[in-house]
Amino acid sequence: MLLTPYRETLALPKIRSLLVVATLARIPIAAATVVLTLHVVTDLGRGYGAAGLIGAAATIGGSVGAPVMGRLIDRRGLRPVLVLTTVAEVIYWLVAQSLPYWLLLPVAAIGGFLALPAFSVARQSIAALTPESHRLPAFALDSITTEMSFMAGPALGVLIATTAGPRVAMISLAVGILLAGLGLWLLNPPIRAAHEAPVTSSERVPRRSWLKPRFIAILAVTMAATLVLSGTDVAVVAVLRESDQVAWTGAVLSLWALFSLIGGFVYGTVRRGVPALALFAPMALLTVPVGLGGDHWWLLALLLIPAGALCAPTITASSDAISRMIPAAARGEAMGLHNSALTVGVALGGPLAGLAIDTQGPAWGFVAVGAVGILVALLVLPAELRRRRDTPEPPAADTTPSSTPGTISPQDAAPGGSPGSPPHPDPSPNPTDRSVTV
Repeated sequence: MLLTPYRETLALPKIRSLLVVATLARIPIAAATVVLTLHVVTDLGRGYGAAGLIGAAATIGGSVGAPVMGRLIDRRGLRPVLVLTTVAEVIYWLVAQSLPYWLLLPVAAIGGFLALPAFSVARQSIAALTPESHRLPAFALDSITTEMSFMAGPALGVLIATTAGPRVAMISLAVGILLAGLGLWLLNPPIRAAHEAPVTSSERVPRRSWLKPRFIAILAVTMAATLVLSGTDVAVVAVLRESDQVAWTGAVLSLWALFSLIGGFVYGTVRRGVPALALFAPMALLTVPVGLGGDHWWLLALLLIPAGALCAPTITASSDAISRMIPAAARGEAMGLHNSALTVGVALGGPLAGLAIDTQGPAWGFVAVGAVGILVALLVLPAELRRRRDTPEPPAADTTPSSTPGTISPQDAAPGGSPGSPPHPDPSPNPTDRSVTV
């Protein structure tokens, strides 16, 4: 019974091939940061601060470029954008290895802007390929495979860079990106469902129709979630180094990733989605005391279990919510903004934790990122409470299961659907529709 939602989801047309291709396509993207860092430090002879600036430039470019590429997909279709970004990024990685530092800095920003949108394309295609009743396990699978890509990508990048050299690793990234873009182009996953209007260049959806406080609140929660995650990465290293247990860093981080995978897997089996805010708030709160286990690596790993188990579910819930509230014609841009929120959070978390560690001590890295997460949750909470207050409660009869198989409840028959359902619901009957909240 536990695996039933996943079996049903993987049986849907093109879902399995999409997840496989997307997972492989994300591996070179996940390796990019560590390869670029090793290139700056080893080949260019610069410090880690200079490498961080290059990474920041690429991050800023990617954050700006993701929604732009998403809007182009909405307007022009997927394949033209895949050709543009694949060619541009292959050229970037082939050229970047020979550039001096002062020129690599702006080029990295351009490369980030024109990066292959493998992450947002996968989520946009999942929303198009799955009915709402199977969307949550589909996004859970996407989150799990993303974790796998980030476990494999950096390790493979370090292996190539340390054995053959960073420049060879950069050429390997160019080859990997070319294969990733080609794979997505050949697969050509749909970005609109069968019942949704096809892509047209003249189609325009005003941003004011979907760029509303509720959507912004989900982006804020998404950004804060990855801020907590990246800050926790840095804090784990600092705490274990302080206690002279740095050799256990890989084991602790691997266990933490495993907790997230398990949490995401379990979350994908629930029948009704949990609001992203309800998942993220305890995740941030439970991150604060993790530093108390710094004296023993195994205790640190145990303290990471509760917060770690909520990582993947939080990202899954945010992707699911966005897919339901955004009209199909703007889904690419919305998923691009979601990807930007993920990226910005990752970029901010490390420096924030590092500042707290340098000034107060290793354990304060967890406190700093957890406290910022709690603050964001408190800022978003009024918007969620206002949404709940403004949304009429369904009749009491609709909250109990139907006693007769095949009977459609009044809530299912109503045009508005359940509270939080998207303005353009799937026209097919969906008795297992989940509520969607921030």
